Amino acid sequence: MAYVIKIKGVIICFCIAVLITALSLSAYYSGAYAVWFGSSSRRLPIYSVGREDKVVALSFDCAWGTEHTEAILTALERENVPATWFMVQFWTEKYPEYVRKIDAAGHEIGTHSATHSYMSRLSADEIRSELSASAQAITAVTGKDVELFRPPYGDYNDTLIATAEEEGFISVQWDVDSLDWKNLSAQDIAMRVINGVRPGSIILMHNNGLHTAESLPLIISALKNRGYEFSTIGGMIYRSDFTLDSQGRQQLAS
Repeated sequence: MAYVIKIKGVIICFCIAVLITALSLSAYYSGAYAVWFGSSSRRLPIYSVGREDKVVALSFDCAWGTEHTEAILTALERENVPATWFMVQFWTEKYPEYVRKIDAAGHEIGTHSATHSYMSRLSADEIRSELSASAQAITAVTGKDVELFRPPYGDYNDTLIATAEEEGFISVQWDVDSLDWKNLSAQDIAMRVINGVRPGSIILMHNNGLHTAESLPLIISALKNRGYEFSTIGGMIYRSDFTLDSQGRQQLAS
């Protein structure tokens, strides 16, 4: 009997050890390593900004088509709201007239890579090539340097974030996903954004979402009524004296 109990105890201890290991790995690879172990060993992009003032940033990824882009620009202009647009190189080269329109409207432009690939699978040299080529394509149209970078698919690893930083780019993600690419209704898109934001939020949208333009007046009106103001990402983030927590939220260093 004692032998059986001892065997059961060993099995239970083994199962607990396996569970702890699985949870630890899950936390590490989800970017939540600091929650479990007190400090993050991963290189993280900026997901949001810890701010006391009620400011948020709209961002639009540009990779496919332009059918709804004009309506988005019109909606933003009507409300005098700036935004940040992340452009893939092949989109930039195919639609330079829209790059110029977006720039002329006073919006901020960042790179979304050259080929919209999973960049965590690339070598450091391949990453440099993607960043350099895509930024140069934007600069060729606007005459302005590119500072911000958003990894395609939200996919990244330490090599990507470190290499982007070495090349002078600030990597940016988001903490509010509109899911407009799923062709949700304007009302559903708006409610996801309105209910998800907090001061310093970065909102993900797309330049060619079917109902994105229709959702913008709802979003902007509701957030302005709640006391929010809109900024570009570059105008909202901290450039120095900040820390980045395990969720990728910037905080001013105390």
